[in-house]
Amino acid sequence: MGRVFTSNPLSLSVPDPAFESWLRDSGYLEVLDNSSSSSSAAANTTASTTSTTVTRGILHYLWTLVYLFTVNPFSKLTTDDFSAATPSWTREFLGFLDSYAFPSSPETLRLRVLENVKRYARNYASLFILFFACSLYQMPLALVGLLSCLALWDFFKFSNERWKLDQYPVIRQILIRIAQCATVVILICLNVQMALFSAFAVSYAVMLLHAAFRKLTPAKQISRGRSSR
Repeated sequence: MGRVFTSNPLSLSVPDPAFESWLRDSGYLEVLDNSSSSSSAAANTTASTTSTTVTRGILHYLWTLVYLFTVNPFSKLTTDDFSAATPSWTREFLGFLDSYAFPSSPETLRLRVLENVKRYARNYASLFILFFACSLYQMPLALVGLLSCLALWDFFKFSNERWKLDQYPVIRQILIRIAQCATVVILICLNVQMALFSAFAVSYAVMLLHAAFRKLTPAKQISRGRSSR
């Protein structure tokens, strides 16, 4: 990374790890992404087009894709990320064609995934709800099972308030256990768990691919775009 900046007599020599740490703390992670992409592009232009170079390039791309499934995208996710405002779906989340690029290294991939999941947490959550609704539409029995469970617990709440079951804790605990067993039976028999699993699998794959290939955008530019709206 030090090759990106030209040396001058008045500048201080800062180690690359310390400089990258400062970029992360300052919110300029896109500088790391852009510098890694530019150095990778320069290396590709100077490399010869031999069979060995092509093989190494293919192995590099394959290793980067394999490394994608070893990254935990939720390691830096917090509850504050869901309480923030939802980024724009068109300008910020989707972006343009030049907003996407193959990560130049596994480190760049990990940097993108962790930061994009934090930035677009509400967008990914909305996609999961959308995929789950589509799964319920494709599996009507699962929708019936989910509505049956909601109706069962709503009836239990009504009964608890109507007959004041709080005064009879033993009977109340027995009814709760019966309702829990009935809920499990309904969910399993009507394949509600399959609809939930398929929605989670699709949304998780979409989240990983988008977070890995979506280049980091300046955080300050995003904040200015939100304030202008």
